[in-house]
Amino acid sequence: MANSRSRKQVRLSRALGIALTPKAERYMQRRPYRPGEHGRGRTKDSDYSVRLKEKQRLRAQYGIRESQLRTQFEEARRIEGQTGENLIELLEMRLDALVLRAGFARTIAQARQVVVHRHILVDGRIVDRPSFKVKPGQVIQVKARSQASDQFLMAAQGVHRDVLPNVPEYLDVELEKLKFTLVRRPKRAEVPVACDVQLVVEFYSR
Repeated sequence: MANSRSRKQVRLSRALGIALTPKAERYMQRRPYRPGEHGRGRTKDSDYSVRLKEKQRLRAQYGIRESQLRTQFEEARRIEGQTGENLIELLEMRLDALVLRAGFARTIAQARQVVVHRHILVDGRIVDRPSFKVKPGQVIQVKARSQASDQFLMAAQGVHRDVLPNVPEYLDVELEKLKFTLVRRPKRAEVPVACDVQLVVEFYSR
């Protein structure tokens, strides 16, 4: 089951042109082209397919469903400011995304699993919803009983840092204590997500 999921992520990564897991990144270094017999061939994408692919890239990086991304887009459109930047900020304040950025997990899927399995506290209370919106000032940490498990002992030693971007400035992370605080709202330029968000806005606004 795990191998099947891993292969699916590698194939999706090649199709979208972006590594979604460390394994996919290694694989794409050897085969930096789309899967399938025509993967190396040149194709002329339509305006629609370009925007669709960019939307799919964003959705895949956060590991969310289409309905979830559309809901976030509608919320981003209602907020004052640029819709695209608002969208990235809203997605980045999801609990699973921040657990990943802090280095508690290696992939977004693993971060979501950590949350769902009730290992994470927000301001001292268990939160098991990956979509939970963290507010600036809230403290997130691994609960005491879980900190002794191998996966978190390794995380506390920084073993995931070799495959993750640098910790963004909107997080104050105490990795040895498996604890971090969202200092402020993220800014689009700081969020380590590969996406031309304007194309996503244009896709949903068509």
